Amino acid sequence: MTRQFGTERTALLLLFWLTILTGVVYPLCITGVAQALFPVQANGSLIDVNGVLVGSALVGQANDDPRYFWPRPSATDYNALPSGATNLGPTSAALATAVEARAAALRRAHNLPPDAPIPADMLFASASGLDPHISPAAAQMQIERVAHARNLPAGQVTALVAQFTEPLQLGLLGQPRVNVLLLNLALDEVE
Repeated sequence: MTRQFGTERTALLLLFWLTILTGVVYPLCITGVAQALFPVQANGSLIDVNGVLVGSALVGQANDDPRYFWPRPSATDYNALPSGATNLGPTSAALATAVEARAAALRRAHNLPPDAPIPADMLFASASGLDPHISPAAAQMQIERVAHARNLPAGQVTALVAQFTEPLQLGLLGQPRVNVLLLNLALDEVE
């Protein structure tokens, strides 16, 4: 009995100290390092304008104002709590209907012919449903609408899109992309 109690006691002490080490000490150390080295990213890459929080550079936001660039669709209506994809596959009638409706609405909003191609990222939601980026092609598709709505020369809006087009990560990962919130904030500064 004494030997078994010693084993149980050792196991309980090990559980206690490992819980303290991995549940308290390690997270505090990692948080401290992140705050010291990457404070903006560690706090969610939040963006404030004149002391007012306007969003995060990491999370897409709903927007259908013609004066702004529109984000890609969200399967969760940009709600971060249930973020995720729709899980609708390529043979899903519901997905086909949603894509057709989005394409028709975008063609109408941008005065495009009925058979004009629409960038895929403007038709399909991202895996998280919260992607803050669109492709350069999706941004270029919207330039005329935004320029007209803001009474700006299209060339000036095109230059902003080029300025806010982010290259491949580390020169080889991903695709070029445009952060919609940052681009829209830059548009507000132009006026």
